[in-house]
Amino acid sequence: MSNYSATFIDYNMGQLILPMDFSDMIPESHVARVVNDMVNQISDDFFFSYYKGGGRPSYHPKMMTKVILYAYTEKSYSCRGIAKALLENLPMMWLSGQQTPDFRTINRFRSERMKDMIEPLFTELINLLLEQKYITLENYFMDGTKIEANANKYTFV
Repeated sequence: MSNYSATFIDYNMGQLILPMDFSDMIPESHVARVVNDMVNQISDDFFFSYYKGGGRPSYHPKMMTKVILYAYTEKSYSCRGIAKALLENLPMMWLSGQQTPDFRTINRFRSERMKDMIEPLFTELINLLLEQKYITLENYFMDGTKIEANANKYTFV
């Protein structure tokens, strides 16, 4: 029999944790910060021009755009997956300001609001990324991988 007793690091899930600001927990080089900075540089007037006003207050279009763009960088394309990430993913919580639009709202924004603004938004984001030297247009790469299709054993995509 040994005289040693087991020791553990204090574990209390009910303890209030500081800092409560999520930005302190996200590294400066994180892609969520790049998405945040790029979307914040776009004028509010650009987004507001796609809203006619009236009705129930909408989620801010900048917040929705940040959430969708960040989800795309993380290879999450489904509205349900994005809505789940808003509840579980720290950078998503930070980008959304802890607002949690449901999957229908995300889908409605993506299919109705972004339908008309996606092309000018994409152009504006590319220009901002070029100005800040996050990307260059020197090299283009295309994946030429052929993968066997499931429909027919003798077809390739």
